[in-house]
Amino acid sequence: MKLQTWTVALLLGTGILTSRALGQQPQGQQQKQEKEHKVTHSDLPAAVRKTADEQTAGATVHGYSRETDNGQVEYEVAMTKHGRSRAVSIAADGKVLEIEEEVLLDSLPAAVRDGLHQLAGSGTISNVESLTKKGAVVAYEAHVNTAGKKSEIQVGPDGKPLAHPE
Repeated sequence: MKLQTWTVALLLGTGILTSRALGQQPQGQQQKQEKEHKVTHSDLPAAVRKTADEQTAGATVHGYSRETDNGQVEYEVAMTKHGRSRAVSIAADGKVLEIEEEVLLDSLPAAVRDGLHQLAGSGTISNVESLTKKGAVVAYEAHVNTAGKKSEIQVGPDGKPLAHPE
C-alpha cells in the first residue's frame, strides 16, 4: 500500500511539474505581453494620471487599462477626441510612449494612401490610424477586410512598407 501511495504521489508531482514546464516559454525567451487589465482613473499612479489628464483634455474617456509589455508596465487611456478614436500609451513614469489616432484615409498624403491600397490588395480598408512615437508619426496602420478575413497592414510616413511592425 505504501508503494502505491508513493507511486501515485510521484506521478502526480511529475505531472504537475511537466504541465508547468509545458506552459512556460522556452529558456531565454520572455513572455512579450501580459493580458490587459482594466483600471480606474484613481488606480493610475500620480505621474500617469497627470499625463492622462493632459492627453484627455476636451475628450470623452472610454476607459483605462494596465498591461506589462516586455517586463515594463504601461497604461493606456482610450478616448474619443474631435469625433475620432484615440489611444495613448503611457509609461509608469508618466512619459507618453505612443499615440494611436484615427485618421481619414482621404486626408493622408497620396504616397501613404497608395501604399496602403497596394498592401490591402483586393481587401477593403475600414479605418486608418496614425501611430506617433516621441512626437513624430512613425507609421499608418489600416484595418483590412479581405473576403471576410480581417487583418492589419502598416506603412511608414513615406507610404512604403515597414521593415518591422510598429
